[in-house]
Amino acid sequence: MNFKLRLVMDQAKQVEMPKDNIQRAIGKATNADADQIESITYEGYGPFGTAFIIEVATDSRSRAASNIRHILEKFGGSLGQQNSVAWNFEKKGIILLKKSKNISDLELRVIDSGAENFEESVEGLIVYTSPTQLAQIQEKLEELGEKVEHSEIVMLPKNKLVLSDEQKEKVQILFDTLSDDEDVINVHTSANL
Repeated sequence: MNFKLRLVMDQAKQVEMPKDNIQRAIGKATNADADQIESITYEGYGPFGTAFIIEVATDSRSRAASNIRHILEKFGGSLGQQNSVAWNFEKKGIILLKKSKNISDLELRVIDSGAENFEESVEGLIVYTSPTQLAQIQEKLEELGEKVEHSEIVMLPKNKLVLSDEQKEKVQILFDTLSDDEDVINVHTSANL
């Protein structure tokens, strides 16, 4: 397996991403021009002061930058310089556990697993870990009998931007449009989507 394919496969394992994005990235990496695939992170601004981090795997740096710039500008945003928004994000592992009837016992098991923090949500209990501890803590929780619904490494905003429903809708369309680009692997935003 060539280096570029391993890079794409490793990224796919680390981050839970849409199946179409994974297939696109693997297809590019197995292509004859696989030696040319680059992993690039772009930063930018969307409408209403939202910040975006966009991860891409591309064989054309200029095409990817042009596409990302065009999409952001179409929605009233702009492409930023390196570290223009990254300072507002922190890499974290998150695990979503199925809701339990006895939330107190579940919380104790999460604390025993070595997780950094947790919070209740409508979907279940969200457990926060360091990125390097994600797999280990997930394994511990599964050994304790917990049902893991989802896990991934994400870029969480330190200061989440609260938007109105109308603003959320516009930012969600931008988020989805960026995610649908052929080179995009993952998108992170400071908006409360």
